[in-house]
Amino acid sequence: MQTPNITGISSMATRRVLAELAGAYLQRSGVAVAFESVGGVDAAKRVQAGEPFDVVVLAADAIDKLVAAGRVVAGSRTDLVRSGVAIAVREGSARPDIGSEEALRSAVLSARTLGYSTGPSGVALTKLFERWGIADTVRDRIVQAPPGVPVGRLVAGGEVELGFQQLSELMHLPGIDVLGPMPPGSEIATTFSAGLCATAVQPEAVRALLAFMRSPAAVDAKRRHGMEPA
Repeated sequence: MQTPNITGISSMATRRVLAELAGAYLQRSGVAVAFESVGGVDAAKRVQAGEPFDVVVLAADAIDKLVAAGRVVAGSRTDLVRSGVAIAVREGSARPDIGSEEALRSAVLSARTLGYSTGPSGVALTKLFERWGIADTVRDRIVQAPPGVPVGRLVAGGEVELGFQQLSELMHLPGIDVLGPMPPGSEIATTFSAGLCATAVQPEAVRALLAFMRSPAAVDAKRRHGMEPA
């Protein structure tokens, strides 16, 4: 029997942890898993359009929408990680106080430019600015990273003074200083989940992969990449 090859698509936030888990799964099972990581919006659109993948990893609500559309098998959603948003500035630049919600609000108001992604963290940040009553004040300062482009790259290049993105996407980038996570009261965390695509040719092989990615054997890899098991 031929060893199945599993193809997947994911958002950028989970790119590195999925690559590590795929390598571990190949060693363990002999099954090769290849994930393509793109902007989450684009990934969802491609699965929605019926592009043939075996597995998709996106924010939990995006997986739920694909289940509702019949593109992901009902009951297959598997929560993998919780990923928190962190804050970054250009390497060597001034480090504003972000230790409390009020301090962060002040830092946001003081920043000339603010950057966030098109993904769920960007949506949550917009809602936070609205709750703080500063959405209109900072609207013209916001630089939204194009899908698939890390916010940290814009921070490193000087296009963005204060950048917000999943810690997993910021922690490996050169040219930035990660200040830390969002302070208490303003935390933003996204659950990323996997789903069995309706186009999967070998669904049982995918289910075995999902079981591994949920197992205790995957916990250390998730934490190494700035995430917690979901």
